[in-house]
Amino acid sequence: MTDYTDYFDEVIQAHVAIEQWFAVEEDDAALDRLLMRFSPQFSMVSPLGRVLDLEALSALFRMAGGKKSGFRIELSELRGIALHENGATVSYREQQTDATGLHSDRRSTVVFEKLESGRVVWRHVQETFCSIS
Repeated sequence: MTDYTDYFDEVIQAHVAIEQWFAVEEDDAALDRLLMRFSPQFSMVSPLGRVLDLEALSALFRMAGGKKSGFRIELSELRGIALHENGATVSYREQQTDATGLHSDRRSTVVFEKLESGRVVWRHVQETFCSIS
């Protein structure tokens, strides 16, 4: 089986929620819904090498919520790497911009877990900045 649809859909839907969270001031319920996408055992390596767990990710989201006017995320190059019984590993390219003209370009690899309920959660993310040519 090589159907990554559920995982690609989750990448897209999560980034829509993240984009909204950063761009528009929302309530704690919106943050709770966003954080429900992540495993309690979540880990992430940021483009600068910082390691985050779910608590650190929550703090980052809380600090930046509604503070990036015009924030936009453009996703491309979604690719399946591996499917397994309890999840998948996928990669994608993510370009971020905001109203100040700030731009970042990164490639990300994510390990997903698929819960018994069928819900997909983010288990680990590795992000790497793309060099500007």
